[in-house]
Parts: sequence; C-alpha cells; structure tokens
Amino acid sequence: MTLLKQENPVSPVAEVQDVEDIAVNPSANLWLSTVVANRRNILKGGLGLALSGFLGGNLQGCSNPSSLTTSAKKLSNNLSPVIGFNSVPLQLAPDFDQVIVAEGYSARAFFSWGDEVVSGAVPWRADGTNTWQEQTLQAGQNHDGMAYFPFPAAPNDHGLLVINHEYTNPTLHTNGPTETRDAQGVIHRPEHEVLKEQAAHGVSVIEIKRDHAGVWQRVKNSPLNRRLTATTPMEISGPAAGNDALKTVADPSGMHVLGTLNNCSMGKTPWGTYLICEENWNKYFVNHNPADWGKRTAHNRYDVSQGLNSYQYYWETVDARFNATPDLQLPFNGFVNEPNRFGWVVEFDPFDPTSTPKKRTALGRYARECATVMMGDDGQCAIYSGDDTRGEYVYKFVPKNRFDAHTMATNNDLLDEGTLYVALFNADGTGRWLPLVWGQAGLTPRNGFHSEADVLINARAAADILGATPMDRPEWVAVDPHTRALYVTLTNNHERGVKADQPVDAANPRAENYHGQIVRWVEQDSNPAATVFQWDIFLLAGHSPQAAVPKNQQGNIRGDVFSCPDGLWFDPQGRLWIETDCDDEEPLYAEMGCNQLLCANPVSREVKRFLVGPRGCEITGLTSTPDGKSLWLNIQHPTISYPASDGQTRPRSTTVLVTKNDGGVVGS
Repeated sequence: MTLLKQENPVSPVAEVQDVEDIAVNPSANLWLSTVVANRRNILKGGLGLALSGFLGGNLQGCSNPSSLTTSAKKLSNNLSPVIGFNSVPLQLAPDFDQVIVAEGYSARAFFSWGDEVVSGAVPWRADGTNTWQEQTLQAGQNHDGMAYFPFPAAPNDHGLLVINHEYTNPTLHTNGPTETRDAQGVIHRPEHEVLKEQAAHGVSVIEIKRDHAGVWQRVKNSPLNRRLTATTPMEISGPAAGNDALKTVADPSGMHVLGTLNNCSMGKTPWGTYLICEENWNKYFVNHNPADWGKRTAHNRYDVSQGLNSYQYYWETVDARFNATPDLQLPFNGFVNEPNRFGWVVEFDPFDPTSTPKKRTALGRYARECATVMMGDDGQCAIYSGDDTRGEYVYKFVPKNRFDAHTMATNNDLLDEGTLYVALFNADGTGRWLPLVWGQAGLTPRNGFHSEADVLINARAAADILGATPMDRPEWVAVDPHTRALYVTLTNNHERGVKADQPVDAANPRAENYHGQIVRWVEQDSNPAATVFQWDIFLLAGHSPQAAVPKNQQGNIRGDVFSCPDGLWFDPQGRLWIETDCDDEEPLYAEMGCNQLLCANPVSREVKRFLVGPRGCEITGLTSTPDGKSLWLNIQHPTISYPASDGQTRPRSTTVLVTKNDGGVVGS
C-alpha cells in the first residue's frame, strides 16, 4: 500500500494519507448485484470449498458441497495446521513504539532504512544528512514485499533476502522535503533531494547467514549485495516492447527504461527469480494538457495527474521524464509515453548482480500489488495479481509454455508469452477468467485497441470492456500449498454502496466497507490454466458482532479481531498469515489499535494475533526459511522512533526477524 506525504517542508514526520482511495474506474460493468443472490449461501460450506482443489474434483459439479464436506472431515487432520501460540493483546496506547510477539518467541530488528548494502556504503546518520550518493548504496525506505532465496548447500542457514522499497517519507531529509511554490502555483524541488528520493526507492538484495553461534547476520560487502533504484537501467520485454506507445525522446527504441517505482508486493518464481510489482506509479507523473489527458486512456484510466504538479514528490520539476505533457517539438512528443513504461512486473535474478532487470509486458499494466505464482503438477503455472485501487480487478497470467525443472535456462523468458485474464465473480459462487486477447470480445480497433500491446498497456480499459468484477481494493494473493486454494485480500472501500457505480454485491457484501474481507477461490481441477472457478468469502474483517456496532462494521472472524487485511502469505506448513494496514490514527479504527500480524487456520478459520507493530506502521512483507524456523516481516513507516524506540530517534522502516525460543517452527 502506498501513502501520500502531507505537504509539510518542516516536520520530518508528516502525516500520510491513502492514495488508493481515488476510484478511477468509469466503466458501467455488470456488478454482481445484478444477479439475485443469497449471501448466506455463499458464506456457508467454506470447508468443502477449501479442500476441493486438494481433491481435484470437477468444480462444475460442486454446487452442493455436502460430499466435499464429508471428505473434508476425513482429511482435516492432515490439512489443518497447528497454531500453537497464545494470542497477544491489542495495543491501543498512542505512544506504543515497539514490536511485541507471542510468548515463547523473539523479534529483533534485522535490517533498517539506511543500513549498508553495497560495498563502500557509509553508516546511516540519524540526522538525515546522508547524501543521495550515499543513499544509493544503503537500504531504501518503506520496506514492503520480500522473499528469501536459499543457498542449496545450506538452505536454512544461508540465503539472500530481497526487499522492496515502496516509496519515501519526509524523514528521508533532515527537515522534510524542500518545496518552493512559484507565482503560478507550481511546486519546485531541489535536485539533490529528488535524487535522494529516487535512490531510496527500488529493491535491496542482501546476503544473510547464520554465524557460528547460530545467529543470523548480514554479510557485509558481499558481491551479491545489490541496490536497484528509480534510475537503474532496465529492459522492456514481451508483446509491448518496442511499441510506439513505449517510445520517448530519451528512448526511441521503446526497449529500455530507467528504474522501477512504488514497489509494493512481489512474487518468487520456481526458476529462482524475483518479481517486482510496480503499484501506484501514476502518482509520479503529470500531464498539463487537459485535452490530451482527456483522450489519452493510458493517462486518464490510470489517474495520472493533470494538475500543476504530480500527486507526490514533484520530480517533474527536476527530472523531465516525469513531465508527461506532450511536447510536439520533440521526437515522440517528449515524455508523454513515460508513464506507459511503469506498472509492470519486473523480473530479475538475485543471484546474478550483473543481470539487467526486465519489465515483462505480457503480464499487463496496472497498479499491481503482487505476482503470486501457482504451480501445477505438469509444470503449468499462473501468476495472480490484484490491482490495488477501489473498484479495480483481480488478474492472472498463464504462460504459453510450461516450467521445465530439468532445463532451467528454458524458463528465462517464460513470462514473455501467454494469456492475461481478468476475474468475473458470479453471485452464485462460480467465476470465470476472461481472456484479454486482442481481436476478441470487443478488444478491437473500433474500441481503441490496435494490437495486443494496446490491450496490455491499457489492461484496465480492456477489463472494463470484458465486464470484469470491480472489487474492494484487491491486494495480495496467496496459494495454499496443500489444497491450491487461492486467497485475496480486499482491504476496504468506504464508497461501496455509497456511489451509484459501486453497489453492494456478493463478493463485496458490505456498504461503506471500512474493514475489508478475504475472498477465496479454487480453480477447476486445481489447474492454474483453468478458466472457471468456485469462490466464497473466507472472512469479513471488522468488530465482533454486538448491538453497539453498525452492521457494516461487524465481521465474522472466528478469533481475534482485525481490520484492513493487506499482506497475505502461506507458510510451508499451511498456516495463513494475515498482515493489516489500517490508519491507527483514524477514530474509526481506534479500537483495533496498532497494526497486526495474525495467523489463520484455513480449515477451521480460527484467527490468532501473533504480533503487533509500533504506532503508525503497516505490517507487510513476509517470508521464511524452508524449514519455517526463521521468519522475516517488515515494519513500514513507523511514526514515533522505532526501532530505537527511545521517543527521539528518527523512525526507520525495518525488517524484523522472528524466531521461536526453543528453535521450533514459527507458529507451531
């Protein structure tokens, strides 16, 4: 999730606000409420659905879940993971500034903003005076999606940790960002601050290893340590590579681009690569020409700013490529196409520090939250993503070719060919994947699509035409390793049932949905390439039902309450971990306290609170060693002084390491 900084050149700890709260879907799609449905029928029988993928049954014959439920009872002892810890309490104090974890566990700060990454890096300075050149070699800000890549010789003791840095806070600078407004009202920025912000975006790769005492340490000066930033050279590949809509005055080939932006969640492939997901990249660009903006779908459908400045940072006053206003005097109209070069999945090999990251255009362009891989037994795979904006869609990409575990080199460009689909959630608990294929279902020149590249660059507009289901901010997707059931977090949507184009429906069943839900589905025959599925609502987040709580704020959680589910991840033993991201300063969420990490049993739906983070933070980015005994998570944008927790030191986004004191599996 991305946050906007408040315009405040003085305070280094300025407030932030959601940017996903701007709905930009103008389509008149058929919402689920157009089909009469009984919500209670959708919510019941969930255990059978959870196991249907495991059983491999034909989903078209599963309208009556009784037979699956009977089978589930026989299998539940094998599939139901043990959640063996005692819940930690909510933390409601406004000055709470630490991480607490369940009894019997330890949590320690492991890797924070400003820590040295690349050889030659200098230590972080608490007064914010590190230069942009120094920041280029240090950990970026706002740690988010993350994955652990083991070394084969010692997979549970030695690996690489790859961490996204989503955006920057005012704390990056000593006294916050310097913003000067001219006579026309345009805000200007100093170059050295912009360069430092660009250096604090991107990705860190760090080698980590247990020492002789069994304690995890970062391997400083490792040749594998690496930083990617907003200015790192990258390649563009796939169907849209070289298309005119990707060409700029600086890149007439449409094949090369500088940097990656707003890296939120991620993916990890079976062939050993890391998938960066570019989320709210649109907030970095501006088009000052209202007539051009109005007719340019690649700008207006993604809500590129048409004001005096971009929505945040105002880099366009220093770096011309972020000014997407057409300049007719320049080749390719200057940088009008630069926004089209963001919003992709970016793939790179973390074990090869010389490799050039590639933006894989076959997967489509939108505000992508994740790229979660589901593997079939035959090597067929699919990659699932949410478009994290109110009223947007859930997608999957199915590669043309299968994963080959025996000849790994054949997988290098597996993501350059395939079919992109968008989800339709029917009100009867069934669903379909609609292919975004040029020349089909209205994706034709008559509707502005002249090639498959047009479809992929304008994936949102293509999904509009197909009639996909607009959702309540779809975020992370997780795959149950035992059943292959898939889960997606829908964080919240306070405009549901309020705006005429966002009525209540079966998958989004609450008006003014402040607390969010988790939706689950199973592909037909557990096949990643299936085009039909069955779905239900795994849980509704919110308060425990009681008379004093409005109906739309009541959840159905079996256990510890929470709000705004965001991060979602299955551990190797099949526990579903849920990370939250609510505004803990908003009165509406006061009773939820600080954000949390919870653990859910996908069979019983029991939910227990495992960890609570410091005031102002989001809990995000979860990964572990293969044996499940070491777990890392990220504390993003704490607002007081974490991890120093002294009430004075500048707060730092931080990767936290969690272990069980007896050396056992985390969560057991």
